[in-house]
Amino acid sequence: MNRTQLFRATGILFVIFAVSINIPYWLLTKNFEYDDILRRPPEYVLTRFHAGGTGLILTWFAFAILALLFIPASTLLQKLLSREDTPYLATATLMGVISGVLQAAGLMRWVFVIPVLARIYVNPTATDSTRAAVLVVFQAVHQYGGVVIGEQLGQTLLVGWTIGVGVAMLQSSVFKPWVGWMGLASVPLWILGQSEFFATVIERAPVFETAPIGFMLWEMWLIVVGVFLLRKNGGRLIVA
Repeated sequence: MNRTQLFRATGILFVIFAVSINIPYWLLTKNFEYDDILRRPPEYVLTRFHAGGTGLILTWFAFAILALLFIPASTLLQKLLSREDTPYLATATLMGVISGVLQAAGLMRWVFVIPVLARIYVNPTATDSTRAAVLVVFQAVHQYGGVVIGEQLGQTLLVGWTIGVGVAMLQSSVFKPWVGWMGLASVPLWILGQSEFFATVIERAPVFETAPIGFMLWEMWLIVVGVFLLRKNGGRLIVA
């Protein structure tokens, strides 16, 4: 792959990822009350999930698969940003790759675990003790697969990737410095937003609901990065 092809492929991947990931997200907000439903009682979540049927499961599957697009996108971007003074980029890229895997793994619980629990819970022949056991399992799976793996660890690694890439952009000949600053601006919002995860285990912990704002800013940044790369040709701007 020559440099022009690398610019084009990386730009396309970032734009496709940032845009396409919002399609299943929008469908989930429309058909599953996401992500407000995550704060509802487990009984409601399981019943509502079962009512969503196959379409809801496939939507979650698409969400998880699209999250994996971040892996090749971040890997290719490293090739464009790597310089002698950016040895940290290798670590940042590894963090981005692992983040993509963890977030996809966290989302996959809605594809292969929650449907089983929901089916058992709504079964009219299920006993009260069976339903109670299902609720305990659901809470454990949701807390570990969702809060721990997909969100806390996945987002922490994503913050590390964003910092590494953002700093590298500040001195890059490929991007204008403001592009790097745009990415870095999302970092405090991500970090403050993690207070929601600690609030699930620490009573009266302060909660800063900044993650949605940070995520929107971060996605806008990815689109800017993609468009910037698509306007480049061998390191020179095609359109000023």
